[in-house]
Amino acid sequence: MKHLKVEIAVSKIGKYAVSESGDTVEVVERPGGGISAVIADGQRSGKPAKLISNLVVHKVTSLLAEGVRDGAAARAAHDYLRMYRKGKVSATLAIMSVDIESGTLVLSRNSHCPFLVHWSGTGRTVKLEAQSQVIGIHPMVRPVVAEFPLEPGIFALGFTDGVLNAGRAFGRSMDVEGLFLKAIDGRTPQKIADYILEEAISLDAGRPSDDITVVVLHVGENPSESKIRRLSVSVPVDFLERN
Repeated sequence: MKHLKVEIAVSKIGKYAVSESGDTVEVVERPGGGISAVIADGQRSGKPAKLISNLVVHKVTSLLAEGVRDGAAARAAHDYLRMYRKGKVSATLAIMSVDIESGTLVLSRNSHCPFLVHWSGTGRTVKLEAQSQVIGIHPMVRPVVAEFPLEPGIFALGFTDGVLNAGRAFGRSMDVEGLFLKAIDGRTPQKIADYILEEAISLDAGRPSDDITVVVLHVGENPSESKIRRLSVSVPVDFLERN
């Protein structure tokens, strides 16, 4: 029996001068064992985009929590969004799962943003960039799904297009794979996600041109066989004080 530990880290920021991020990320436990991170980016930005990404993520997480497979949950979210908005609004969707029942890392995409997977034991890196369609508009849309056996030392990176677009207004571009591999060296998943997000913000001169979300999933060893589960959340909140 393998004793593994799964860590998922998220770093995100909204588009500059826009009150609300159009990206949504949720983490859900799988009833058969394991955990999934669901990432959606609604069309455009601000509140309209947030409503769409929230709708998509909540649909997917509710289905995953009921035991529905990742690919089927993604297709159902597409059908629901297409019906709900009459095929006029799109969203990108990515699902990153550790599935204990199948013993695999499952990565599902309806997005032009690739996944990156790195195995620290062998130094192998895979870029999953097969063409896929966004959800919500075209009929019969399916996700592109990849599966890999679970083993310690896996790092997987998912992100929204704010990472790909970072710096374009200034004629710059981001070497996401190079940054990812550089960040892995000695950093925790949260530090990796923070590092990539900070680089994207820097390329945009401190004013993100789009909503940016970075998610890092790590599968490591659990030598102590500890059963303790931990979740840490850090969210900035602004509010008006009452006199």
